[in-house]
Amino acid sequence: MAANGSTRVLERTDGGCVVKRTVLPGGLRVITEQVPGVRSASVGIWVGVGSRDEQQDVAGAAHYLEHLLFKGTQRRSAVQIAEEIDAVGGELNAFTAKEHTCYYAHVLDTDLPLAMDLVSDVVFDAVLAEKDMETERGVVLEEIAMRDDDPEDLLHDTFVEALLADHPLGRPVLGTEQSITEMSRTALHGFYKKRYAMPRMVLAAAGNISHGEVLRHARRLLRDRLVGEGLPGAPRAGRARLGKPKRLVLHTDDTEQAHLMLGVRALDRHDERRWVLGVLNTALGGGMSSRLFQEVRERRGLAYQVYSSVASYADTGHLSVYAGCQPDRLGSVAGVVHEVLADVGRDGLTESEVTRAKGQLRGSLVLGLEDTSSRMSRIGKGELSYADYLTVEQTLERIESVTADDVALLAKRLLARPVATAVVGPYAHPDDVPAEVVR
Repeated sequence: MAANGSTRVLERTDGGCVVKRTVLPGGLRVITEQVPGVRSASVGIWVGVGSRDEQQDVAGAAHYLEHLLFKGTQRRSAVQIAEEIDAVGGELNAFTAKEHTCYYAHVLDTDLPLAMDLVSDVVFDAVLAEKDMETERGVVLEEIAMRDDDPEDLLHDTFVEALLADHPLGRPVLGTEQSITEMSRTALHGFYKKRYAMPRMVLAAAGNISHGEVLRHARRLLRDRLVGEGLPGAPRAGRARLGKPKRLVLHTDDTEQAHLMLGVRALDRHDERRWVLGVLNTALGGGMSSRLFQEVRERRGLAYQVYSSVASYADTGHLSVYAGCQPDRLGSVAGVVHEVLADVGRDGLTESEVTRAKGQLRGSLVLGLEDTSSRMSRIGKGELSYADYLTVEQTLERIESVTADDVALLAKRLLARPVATAVVGPYAHPDDVPAEVVR
């Protein structure tokens, strides 16, 4: 780990992009990517705190807190925060995930000082007033209600809960109606003061900026907080203790479609086979040429939407498949999905499927870095998750190195694991769900 105050150059490209990293006193990491030729700047403060860090009685605290921090600081009201970012045509926002929270701004390069001021003010100087907490309590409860009205969102939370059993990772990021209704300001304020510590944070910026400029603003804005010899916290690691997955969870809802999600536990994000898993997922259900899309939609016309996805956490992960269809077709859709998974688990993928998947991953990676927000997210999340930096070229090399044999071996291991299944649809009882759904 680099000493406080030291700066390292992580990459210089032929196009003039420069990535640098500095550790400031107190353990705050600053990582920047200077991108010549653009007129924008994106800055974010990444906090290594998410819904998995909550006790059951404060489930949803990380997300609730994200809302509340924008309601006013020592220097600004919520209206002033909104007016200042709107006055420069910028964006100021945040999001909460299972293992981190990010507060970010996207502005013209000339407005970087304002963006850094606003983001740091929100993160470090929020008031958390009782009246604002009551206002946002209603907003969060509305968000939970909106999630419940969206079958696909509700299905995802139901599936993850079924797969990861009673582990905190299995809980919804939003919390529950009960936990949000009962949460006190004392509990939320305590969560904020305990969890929002410098060693857990990364300040990331990308665009037409310089590393020195970002450091100057950071030191000016965070003066008294940049103290001590503390080093950045190590990336999350370990091994999650998980119970047995639930075979089938049904959420009865009077929907026009039946919504199905099934999957298995997969790799954590530190596993080097994650590149293989990315190729497997892409070929399985990541595009129009994927095995699932071709078999379920193109050849049989059983569903409009079908795809697979991957989630990777510090100590576990999952590979899942989603499909939405008419209720009377759910059995047929589930049967085809099971057949595809069985075939891939037994025989792997063809060379042409692997080649297409690698090309799709390479293209989406590079095209996704066309804006400074994506670049800021890449370096900020990478620093928080790995305390390491991979260049784009190094990432492309790892994708290219994946072979069909690698994919076959991983598919055989993963797709033999116990399957968890979730269904949202017009079924009164699990016995009403077609037998093909659970094999």
